[in-house]
Parts: sequence; structure tokens; C-alpha cells
Amino acid sequence: AIEDTAHVLARYASICQSEGLVPIVEPDVFLDGDHDIVRAQKVTEVALAALYKALKDHHVYLEGTLLKPNMVTPGQGYPKKSNPEQIAQATVTALLRGVPAAVPGIAFLSGGQSEEEATANLNAINRVNLKKPWALTFSYGRALQASVWKTWAGKDENVKRAQLELLKRAKANGLASRGSYDGILTSSAGDKSNFSRNHKY
Repeated sequence: AIEDTAHVLARYASICQSEGLVPIVEPDVFLDGDHDIVRAQKVTEVALAALYKALKDHHVYLEGTLLKPNMVTPGQGYPKKSNPEQIAQATVTALLRGVPAAVPGIAFLSGGQSEEEATANLNAINRVNLKKPWALTFSYGRALQASVWKTWAGKDENVKRAQLELLKRAKANGLASRGSYDGILTSSAGDKSNFSRNHKY
């Protein structure tokens, strides 16, 4: 399954580049399961190795791609949570082992983490004392929008407050992309998990 997915992603990247588009390649290791962080790192490394072999086989110009991977976290069902520093160490180590320095940027998925977890982990990733030859940023959905949706609640009178929530999350993640987030920009649903089992896109 990993090789098949890598082949499909590489074919997509090749087609994008042939049409003058920058492919955003998304190999995602889900949070579903009870695996520990060591297992998550190993599987992420295997997925990245397969992906970059397939991209090479399809003659994809790596400098003209972006990577959109998961952060390395234990499965949602694993009883012991990892702290942001452990997640940063495992994530950047996996990336160093599998992502060529030619790739200009990596935009992380939040993968069902809460808004606060995703921001704290991105911040730790940018602060960890390891080589990072790529720009490391975010491409969040639920971890950027949960507080916005909660605040808005479909009511016109809540639009302004919801917009302020979005600005707060965007600012927090912008700071985290530079390793400068201090944890004070909390939001209305910031600590609520965004995990949904067997999530489909």
C-alpha cells in the first residue's frame, strides 16, 4: 500500500509540473491506532523513503515541490502522550532521514491534534537543535478552524468574533513557524482534540 500510494503521489507531482504547477505532496500517517512514537517515526520514515524513490523514478524536480506530511506522534489510542520536544525530535529525525535537502518547504498537517497541540508541536519542531534544511510551516484545517467554527456557530452576529479567533490562530501558527510561539494566544476550542476516527477527506 505504501508503494502504491507513493507511485500515485509521484504521478500526480509529475503531471502538476508538466502543467506548470507546484505539487504539494501529502504522505500522511494517520493518528488512528495505539502505536507509540517510535513506531510512528519508523512508519513515517518508510513512507518518506518510498515517496522520494517514486518521485525520483518519475523524474520529478524536487526543488519545485512542497511536502505536506504528518508530524510524528503516537497513535490516538496510545496511553502515554508525548511532549512537544519528543514530537519535534522524532519528526525532524524522520525528515532528515527521508526528505532531500533539495525540497524547499514542508507544511505540516495537524492530523486531528488540538489547535494548541498543533501549534506547540510546530513551535518545538522549529526550535529543536537539529539541522533543518527546509522551511517548516503549517497547512492546518481543523487545527486552524475549530475555534472559528465554534465561535461563529452559524450566526451573523458572531462573524466578527469568529474572524478574531481565526486571526489569533493564524498569528500563533505564524509565530510557531519561526519557533517564537510563547503559548499565550489561546482560543475558544484550543485544547479540544480534533481527532475523528477513520477521518475521510
